Amino acid sequence: MRKLLRRTASVAAAASLVATGLLATAAPAAAATYGGECGSGYSVVNSDSVGSTGTVFLTYNNSNGRNCVVTKRNSVGSAVLIEAGLSVSPAGNHWDVYEGDYFTSYAGPIYLNAAGRCVDWMGRISGAEGGKRGTNCG
Repeated sequence: MRKLLRRTASVAAAASLVATGLLATAAPAAAATYGGECGSGYSVVNSDSVGSTGTVFLTYNNSNGRNCVVTKRNSVGSAVLIEAGLSVSPAGNHWDVYEGDYFTSYAGPIYLNAAGRCVDWMGRISGAEGGKRGTNCG
């Protein structure tokens, strides 16, 4: 009887470990959150996913009329190409303000005075792109 109880307990413990392991590996990566990278007075006014790797945030400061863009990865890791772009709309073939390099967590902040105008903004992480054009006017 003791052997049966020990075997049942062992099987239950192993099943529990397997289930826990499966749940841990099936959990999705945490989405990037804005952490105040643009500084005091900036609030998120728009955001967009950058594929499944991160998020690009557009922020605005009411007191100075400046926009700010930050592109953040979902998780910190080895350096990859991360880019942020911001322009008065329409941007055409260039960005008024741009930053791109190999970073471990985020690109930016980049700033542009665009009070009363529409903006184009983007973020890229390893080729995946997010952002919008002609938004947040006025």
